[in-house]
Amino acid sequence: MVNLHRGEIEAVLDGKSYRLCLTLGALAELEHAFGEDDMLAVAERFEAGRIAAADAIRMIGAGLRGAGYDIDDGAVGAMRIEGGAAGVVDIVARLLAATFTALRDTGEDVDHSEDNAQSEGGLPLDRQTA
Repeated sequence: MVNLHRGEIEAVLDGKSYRLCLTLGALAELEHAFGEDDMLAVAERFEAGRIAAADAIRMIGAGLRGAGYDIDDGAVGAMRIEGGAAGVVDIVARLLAATFTALRDTGEDVDHSEDNAQSEGGLPLDRQTA
């Protein structure tokens, strides 16, 4: 299971389950890609609910790389995403919420297990490569 307290989410891409996480390095990558000055500016960019396909590719790619996958944005752009365009928006929204929301204050029940989640192939979600 993913750990929301660490900003992790799970997403199904090309029929496989992946863990995504916007680490500090992933956020720095997005700041640079979007020409923003700080992390909050990256989040504010998506607050209006409008998202370009290229921005979604960058966001999902950064989340995958932040979780340890060796995958470039070109490969992300070629992936089939469950739910089509709505599924893409959902992944980006959940990734931003997991990164910038303090779940501790909500009292939400979150699994605290350490990296025990596994994909269909039995490999840990955070140790796979695409």
